[in-house]
Amino acid sequence: MENPILKRRSVRKFKETPVSREMIDKLLEAAMAAPSACNKRPVDFYVITDEEKLQEISMAGRFTRMKAPLIILVVGNLKRALPLQLADYWIHDAAAASENILIEATALGLGSCWCGIHPQKRMMQKVSQILGLGEKQLPFSLIKIGHPDEFPEPHSGYDKSRVTFLE
Repeated sequence: MENPILKRRSVRKFKETPVSREMIDKLLEAAMAAPSACNKRPVDFYVITDEEKLQEISMAGRFTRMKAPLIILVVGNLKRALPLQLADYWIHDAAAASENILIEATALGLGSCWCGIHPQKRMMQKVSQILGLGEKQLPFSLIKIGHPDEFPEPHSGYDKSRVTFLE
Protein backbone atom coordinates (compact mmCIF):
# COMPACT_ATOMS: atom_id res chain seq x y z
CA MET A 1 0.00 0.00 0.00
CA GLU A 2 1.18 3.49 -0.79
CA ASN A 3 2.18 5.63 2.18
CA PRO A 4 -0.93 7.74 2.98
CA ILE A 5 1.25 10.58 4.28
CA LEU A 6 2.98 10.95 0.92
CA LYS A 7 -0.19 10.20 -1.08
CA ARG A 8 -2.30 12.82 0.76
CA ARG A 9 -3.26 15.83 -1.34
CA SER A 10 -5.89 18.53 -0.96
CA VAL A 11 -9.04 17.51 -2.83
CA ARG A 12 -11.57 20.19 -3.71
CA LYS A 13 -14.02 18.21 -5.85
CA PHE A 14 -16.13 15.49 -4.29
CA LYS A 15 -18.84 13.11 -5.40
CA GLU A 16 -22.22 13.50 -3.71
CA THR A 17 -21.97 9.99 -2.21
CA PRO A 18 -22.23 10.20 1.60
CA VAL A 19 -19.34 9.09 3.79
CA SER A 20 -20.38 6.03 5.82
CA ARG A 21 -20.73 6.21 9.59
CA GLU A 22 -18.07 3.50 9.86
CA MET A 23 -15.60 5.69 7.95
CA ILE A 24 -16.53 8.73 10.06
CA ASP A 25 -15.82 6.72 13.22
CA LYS A 26 -12.40 5.73 11.83
CA LEU A 27 -11.62 9.37 11.04
CA LEU A 28 -12.54 10.41 14.57
CA GLU A 29 -10.58 7.54 16.10
CA ALA A 30 -7.51 8.67 14.14
CA ALA A 31 -8.08 12.27 15.26
CA MET A 32 -8.27 11.27 18.90
CA ALA A 33 -5.09 9.17 18.60
CA ALA A 34 -3.10 12.36 17.95
CA PRO A 35 -0.60 13.53 20.55
CA SER A 36 -1.80 16.00 23.16
CA ALA A 37 0.26 18.21 25.47
CA CYS A 38 0.12 16.66 28.95
CA ASN A 39 -2.73 14.51 27.59
CA LYS A 40 -5.22 17.31 28.29
CA ARG A 41 -7.13 16.56 25.05
CA PRO A 42 -8.58 20.09 24.66
CA VAL A 43 -10.16 19.34 21.28
CA ASP A 44 -13.82 18.78 20.36
CA PHE A 45 -15.11 17.52 17.00
CA TYR A 46 -18.28 18.52 15.20
CA VAL A 47 -19.41 16.13 12.46
CA ILE A 48 -21.61 17.89 9.94
CA THR A 49 -23.61 16.09 7.28
CA ASP A 50 -26.81 18.16 7.41
CA GLU A 51 -27.17 19.81 3.98
CA GLU A 52 -28.29 23.17 5.37
CA LYS A 53 -25.44 23.36 7.91
CA LEU A 54 -22.90 22.21 5.29
CA GLN A 55 -23.99 25.08 3.03
CA GLU A 56 -24.06 27.65 5.82
CA ILE A 57 -20.61 26.73 7.15
CA SER A 58 -19.15 26.53 3.63
CA MET A 59 -20.14 30.16 3.08
CA ALA A 60 -18.34 31.29 6.27
CA GLY A 61 -15.00 31.75 4.50
CA ARG A 62 -13.55 32.65 1.16
CA PHE A 63 -11.70 29.36 0.66
CA THR A 64 -14.31 27.01 2.16
CA ARG A 65 -16.94 27.16 -0.55
CA MET A 66 -16.30 23.81 -2.21
CA LYS A 67 -19.12 21.29 -1.77
CA ALA A 68 -18.45 18.10 0.20
CA PRO A 69 -20.82 15.63 1.88
CA LEU A 70 -18.96 15.82 5.21
CA ILE A 71 -17.27 18.48 7.30
CA ILE A 72 -15.39 17.68 10.47
CA LEU A 73 -14.87 20.84 12.45
CA VAL A 74 -11.94 20.69 14.88
CA VAL A 75 -12.55 22.95 17.87
CA GLY A 76 -10.24 23.92 20.72
CA ASN A 77 -11.95 23.60 24.08
CA LEU A 78 -10.24 25.99 26.49
CA LYS A 79 -12.00 24.39 29.48
CA ARG A 80 -9.57 21.49 29.03
CA ALA A 81 -6.51 23.53 27.96
CA LEU A 82 -3.32 23.76 29.96
CA PRO A 83 -3.21 26.67 32.43
CA LEU A 84 -1.83 30.19 32.00
CA GLN A 85 1.04 30.67 29.54
CA LEU A 86 0.71 27.05 28.37
CA ALA A 87 -2.92 27.45 27.29
CA ASP A 88 -2.06 27.93 23.60
CA TYR A 89 -0.77 24.37 23.34
CA TRP A 90 -4.36 23.52 22.36
CA ILE A 91 -3.37 24.81 18.92
CA HIS A 92 -0.72 22.09 18.59
CA ASP A 93 -3.21 19.44 19.70
CA ALA A 94 -5.85 20.64 17.21
CA ALA A 95 -3.29 20.69 14.38
CA ALA A 96 -2.14 17.14 15.15
CA ALA A 97 -5.76 15.91 15.26
CA SER A 98 -6.50 17.69 11.96
CA GLU A 99 -3.51 16.10 10.24
CA ASN A 100 -4.49 12.65 11.52
CA ILE A 101 -7.95 13.09 9.99
CA LEU A 102 -6.39 13.98 6.62
CA ILE A 103 -4.04 10.98 6.67
CA GLU A 104 -6.80 8.56 7.72
CA ALA A 105 -9.09 9.95 5.01
CA THR A 106 -6.40 9.18 2.43
CA ALA A 107 -5.88 5.68 3.87
CA LEU A 108 -9.65 5.08 3.54
CA GLY A 109 -9.66 6.20 -0.11
CA LEU A 110 -11.41 9.47 0.71
CA GLY A 111 -10.44 12.96 -0.35
CA SER A 112 -10.03 15.81 2.09
CA CYS A 113 -9.14 19.47 2.30
CA TRP A 114 -7.99 21.29 5.44
CA CYS A 115 -9.49 24.78 5.59
CA GLY A 116 -7.96 26.87 8.36
CA ILE A 117 -10.23 28.93 10.58
CA HIS A 118 -8.06 29.97 13.54
CA PRO A 119 -6.77 32.73 13.87
CA GLN A 120 -9.20 34.44 11.48
CA LYS A 121 -11.43 36.22 14.03
CA ARG A 122 -14.31 36.97 11.66
CA MET A 123 -14.51 33.41 10.37
CA MET A 124 -14.19 32.03 13.89
CA GLN A 125 -17.14 34.19 14.96
CA LYS A 126 -19.27 33.12 11.99
CA VAL A 127 -18.66 29.40 12.55
CA SER A 128 -19.19 29.76 16.31
CA GLN A 129 -22.50 31.50 15.71
CA ILE A 130 -23.70 28.95 13.15
CA LEU A 131 -22.98 26.02 15.49
CA GLY A 132 -23.79 27.76 18.76
CA LEU A 133 -20.34 27.14 20.21
CA GLY A 134 -19.57 28.17 23.76
CA GLU A 135 -17.29 31.05 24.71
CA LYS A 136 -14.46 28.63 25.55
CA GLN A 137 -14.75 26.77 22.23
CA LEU A 138 -12.55 28.10 19.42
CA PRO A 139 -13.00 26.81 15.84
CA PHE A 140 -9.60 25.73 14.54
CA SER A 141 -10.04 23.87 11.26
CA LEU A 142 -12.82 22.92 8.93
CA ILE A 143 -12.02 19.69 7.10
CA LYS A 144 -13.98 18.91 3.95
CA ILE A 145 -14.21 15.17 3.31
CA GLY A 146 -15.81 12.96 0.68
CA HIS A 147 -15.32 10.47 -2.09
CA PRO A 148 -12.94 12.29 -4.46
CA ASP A 149 -13.97 13.45 -7.89
CA GLU A 150 -10.41 14.56 -8.69
CA PHE A 151 -7.06 12.91 -8.02
CA PRO A 152 -4.16 15.35 -7.61
CA GLU A 153 -0.74 13.77 -8.17
CA PRO A 154 1.06 12.89 -4.95
CA HIS A 155 4.45 14.40 -4.20
CA SER A 156 6.66 14.35 -1.15
CA GLY A 157 7.68 18.01 -0.98
CA TYR A 158 11.05 16.91 0.36
CA ASP A 159 13.63 19.67 -0.08
CA LYS A 160 17.16 18.99 1.22
CA SER A 161 17.98 22.72 1.16
CA ARG A 162 15.64 23.22 4.12
CA VAL A 163 17.41 20.69 6.31
CA THR A 164 20.41 21.28 8.56
CA PHE A 165 22.10 18.23 10.00
CA LEU A 166 24.04 18.76 13.23
CA GLU A 167 26.11 15.60 13.46
